Amino acid sequence: MRIMINNNSMIPIYEQVVNQVKEEIISGELKEGDILPSVRALASELRISALTVKKAYDFLEEEDFVTTVHGKGTFVNASDRQMAAEARRKSAEDDLLKAIEKAGSAGLKKEEIRELFEILLEDL
Repeated sequence: MRIMINNNSMIPIYEQVVNQVKEEIISGELKEGDILPSVRALASELRISALTVKKAYDFLEEEDFVTTVHGKGTFVNASDRQMAAEARRKSAEDDLLKAIEKAGSAGLKKEEIRELFEILLEDL
């Protein structure tokens, strides 16, 4: 598992951990039954608080990406292809929204944003 923490980011550290673990699960890098590093081990590796890692793991468990078995560890749940596809769509939607908000704050009008979007789509 490769997690990179950006201390200069406006995104909370626990959320960075959550997002990167989700991405590894969705992409298939982490598979059903894989064990995540222990809270202490990951905290030590990333040089962050164990409470931050615990919060990230709890959040992943709430979203049914992982299951924690006390005394054994935190394991990746069976991946549901539909859930993974929906998570990818949601991530893309969030990124597009951020880009639109950034364009709006840069002074672009809705029509200019639409035109720019169409131009960029043509280049794909």
